[in-house]
Formats: sequence, structure tokens, C-alpha cells
Amino acid sequence: MMFKRKIYDRLLRWKEESGRTAILIEGARRVGKSTVAEEFAKNEYKSYILIDFSTAGKTVKGYFEDHMNDPDTLFMLLCGEYKTDLYRRESVIIFDEVQEFPRARECIKQLVKDGRYDYIETGSLISIRENTRGIVIPSEEDSVTMYPLDFEEFCRALGNPQIIEYIRLCFGEKKNLDNGLHKSAMLLFRQYMLVGGMPQAVSRFVETGKSLTAADAVKRRILNLYREDIRKISSPYKSKVTAIYDQMPGLLSRHEKRVIFSDVEGSSIDRYEDTFFWLDDSMICNVCFNCCDPEAGLARNEDRTYVKCYMGDTGLLLSHAFAEKEIEKNSIYSLILNGKLSLNEGMLYENAVAQMLVSSGFPLYFYTHYSEEKHRNDIEIDFLIPESGTLNRMISPIEVKSTTRYSTVSLERFREKFPKRIVRSIVIHPGEFRETEGVLYIPPYMAFCL
Repeated sequence: MMFKRKIYDRLLRWKEESGRTAILIEGARRVGKSTVAEEFAKNEYKSYILIDFSTAGKTVKGYFEDHMNDPDTLFMLLCGEYKTDLYRRESVIIFDEVQEFPRARECIKQLVKDGRYDYIETGSLISIRENTRGIVIPSEEDSVTMYPLDFEEFCRALGNPQIIEYIRLCFGEKKNLDNGLHKSAMLLFRQYMLVGGMPQAVSRFVETGKSLTAADAVKRRILNLYREDIRKISSPYKSKVTAIYDQMPGLLSRHEKRVIFSDVEGSSIDRYEDTFFWLDDSMICNVCFNCCDPEAGLARNEDRTYVKCYMGDTGLLLSHAFAEKEIEKNSIYSLILNGKLSLNEGMLYENAVAQMLVSSGFPLYFYTHYSEEKHRNDIEIDFLIPESGTLNRMISPIEVKSTTRYSTVSLERFREKFPKRIVRSIVIHPGEFRETEGVLYIPPYMAFCL
């Protein structure tokens, strides 16, 4: 099943300037990179060749090794191998899973300079050090990141694009959704938490008449693929990646979700730097760093002593957190759909918001403050986002609540501590939209509007 993806429009913009650069689509496994690249090639070009380097044999790889500086021969051999004619400025060559053969990526410089055809690359784990060591990364290469379906794409996949425009309108006008549509939007959001945005899982969900069990089976296969990727790591930190990956649901279910390195096998920040680099760069996870002095330009005040690690897809997190039999026995899907699962639901809400912020282009940062007087953290802010178009490095703090009964003590203390740095304070909660005393309360389905 094909879904309309926002990245397609980005590829169209690139094609308008085609000939100047190749474009690399980066993303986690199974987010739909190959599918959208081939669909784009079918629709927008007279012909295309797709070279899947995860299955290509020595013969095809040898073409690039032997004829890197002879494009005439290279193209002749590729046309014969794939039984496809190529047309000047009307054809595209797709280098699929190019991380499996980095040498092909190194050829991009000469191929773009040759100017005959366009080039799309796709790759999982493409920027990890062991996959790029020893090659020259071409400057003639744009890159675009592809994520799982975001909430907008998910609603469209379920045949409900109208509600997205209405949500956006209500957010802009600072008002609630009318006519009970808040409940409908919350139901869509909860489905999004349960299914997630992996295209195969969403496709199975739709094709089976919204069977959560069928979608769960797809997600578990994807989780197994991720584990296989971790097993393939050749570096010494493989065991550490496995440890964090396995502990992720447990870490996120704690009140304080940040990872303290001393809690993990007597580790230190130096020993775990590569671990979180791998998890973040593979896009299996979205890593959230502590900002010790919150202001716009958050990266300048990054403190990597503490990090929070979210799953890149919330639907995968749910299947990772609960065994298949546990989901069936305890009717977990039904409890979440009806908003009655208190245990672990905060973990899912916060992960979903992190996912929505990342897909909207926000890097993830949080804030924590330790009180020497109280001997504990007295401020915990889930997320900080920079506000564009503002002066003096202004930001907005975000707290995520999974129930309608909650405290905002941390947010109040944060506002007292940094009153001149805040544009707006935001609470994301299951209730309806309201604005009170400088705090914006929005339902989670509005998070993409931020």
C-alpha cells in the first residue's frame, strides 16, 4: 500500500535543480526510503535503474570498482545488466542501501560532474563511522532525513486528511475542536501511539480493518531486524548498544527518564559516547540531551552527562515494552485506546511527542535542576524548543502529561528561574485546548503544529 509522504515534495524541489547534486535519503530501517525513491523515479522520469547494493553481486559492484573514471563504459554495462535504456536528463539511477557498498557513494562526484543523469541514494545507518571509514564523502550530495509516518501522514493513511487541516486551523485560532471532534482526534492519536508510523505496520493496520494484532506482528519483525543490525556491529561497544536498547522501555517508564551512565554496567560518558552515537545515528532512537543553560542555540549549552533515549517510533516502543502474550492477556491495546492504562502510558505519550518534535525538525533537549538544599532535582522539563523569529535567544519549555490530573510545579519553577527567556510555556495533555496565565495547554494531537 502506497502512502503520500511529505518527503516526495522535497524530492520534487531537488529535481528542479537536478544535475547539481545527488540526493541521499537517510533513515532507519523500514521507514519507506526505497519505496518512495522508486515511486518518485516511476512518476517523474522516463526511465530509471534501481541498484540494490544489499543484494547486488560482485559483477555489478565490480563495474564501479573498474570503471569509476569511465562513465561511458559504466552506463553501458548497467543498461545491459538491468535491461533498461537511460536518457540524458530524463533518467535517474537509484543507489539503494548504498551503505552496503560505500565505494558507489564515492563515485557520485564523477557521476554528477558527468551530468547525464540524476542520482538518488538511500541508506540505513549510512553515517556510522564503520560504514564511511576510508572513503571520501562527496560534496556533490544533498541529504534528507526520512522518518516514520508522522501524525499528519498517519491520519491521511487512515483516510482522514480533513481533521488535520481542522486541527491546524483551531491551533492557529487558539480554540477547541468543535462537535466532539476532540474525542475523535484523541482516538486517532492513541491509534498512532499503538500502531506507530512504520509504513508496513500502518499498511497492515489499514488492510486488516484496523487489526492492532496484525500491526503488532509486523512491528516485532522490524524490532528483530534492529537487533540483527546491532549484532553486526564490529566495534567493542556492541554490548553497550545492546544493553541500552534492551533497557529502553524500562528507562522511559521511570519518573526521571534520563540515563545516568553509572547505572549501566559501571559505565562512564566516555565509554558510552559511541553507544549513543550509534543509536542516534541509526535512527532506531531519538536521543535527547540535557541543556544546562536553556536559551536558543541549545546545542551550545549541551551537557552530555545525562541523556534521555526515546524510540524512533512509538508503535515499536509499545511492542518492545510488552511481550506479545502480555498484550493479549491484559488487553493493553483496549486500555490505551480508552485512556485507561495508567502504568506506562506516560512513557508512550512522551515518546510520541518526542517523535512528533523530531519529525517537525526540532533537535531534542530537556532541562533538569538539582537542588543542593533539597538534595534532589526540583525542576524537570521534558523538552525545550527554540522559538524562531524571536530576539534574545528565546525558548519554550514543554511538559507532557498523560492524564488530566497533574501538577505543573516544575514548569512554574522554570518560569520563575528564566522569566526573560520564555516565549510561551506549553503543557501537552489529554484535555482540550486552553490558555491560562501565560501557559498554553494543548492536546497531544496538536503537537505537530508547534
